[in-house]
Amino acid sequence: MSKTPLILITNDDGITAPGIRALINFMRELGDVVVVAPDSPQSGMGHAITVNNTLYVRKEKVDSGEQREYSTSGTPADCVKLAKHEILDRTPDLCVSGINHGSNASINVLYSGTMSAAIEASIEGIPAIGFSLCDFSWNADFSVLEPYVKLIARNVLDRGLPLGTALNVNFPATEIKGVKVCRQAKANWIEKFDKRQSPMGQDYYWLTGEFKNFDQGEDTDQWALDHGYVSVVPVHFDMTSYAALAQLDHLNSHNE
Repeated sequence: MSKTPLILITNDDGITAPGIRALINFMRELGDVVVVAPDSPQSGMGHAITVNNTLYVRKEKVDSGEQREYSTSGTPADCVKLAKHEILDRTPDLCVSGINHGSNASINVLYSGTMSAAIEASIEGIPAIGFSLCDFSWNADFSVLEPYVKLIARNVLDRGLPLGTALNVNFPATEIKGVKVCRQAKANWIEKFDKRQSPMGQDYYWLTGEFKNFDQGEDTDQWALDHGYVSVVPVHFDMTSYAALAQLDHLNSHNE
C-alpha cells in the first residue's frame, strides 16, 4: 500500500501570513503537511541563503490543525534546505510555496523568495510549485483559488514533473476564466529611487518603479493574467543561454 504523500509547505511572507494559512488548509486534503517557513517576511530575497549567520528553528502552533509547523530565522531557500536535511525524516513528495501576496509572473520570478523556495526544492529533486495571487492586500480572498490549487497540486502528485523543474503559478485578481500553460513574458521593471532625507540629514532611498511588458505574444504568463487566466510556467535553474553557445564558439581554444 502506498504511503500518504508528504507535502512540504513554505513561503516568503512569513509563517503567519494569510496566503500560507490558506495553502495549508488546501493541502491538508492531499497529504500529510509539514510547514517550514520564515519567522518574518522575506519578500524579494530571491535565492539568498544564510552563510554568515546562525540559523534557528522553532516549533510552532499557529492554528488548530494537526500539521507540524516550524519557523526559521532563514530565507525561503534556507527553509527548504533545513526541511530536507534536518527536519523531515523522508524526502517530500511535493513542495508548495506561497500563496504569495502579489505577482511573481515574468521577470519577478528572479526576485521572488516564493519561487526561489520552489526552485530550491526542484534542485533537491522534489517536485515543486510556487503559487502567487496578483493582489498585494493582506486581506486578499484566497478561498476562490482552492479548486485550482488542488487541481494543479494533484496533477503534480499524480504525474510528477521533469527532474529539476518547478511550476510558477500565478492567479489573476479577477474572475478566473481557466488555466493556461505558457511561457514567461519578456518584461521588466523600469526602476528609480525616491531619494529622501532623515531628520538627522542622512540621505535614504525607497526603490520604486513601473512594470513594463514588452512582449506582444499571446502565449505568455502576463497575457494570461491580463485576460483572466491562471498562468502556469514550468521553470528550471539552468540559466544557460543555449542560443548564444554557437555565437561564442570562436572563443574556444586549447593550449598544447
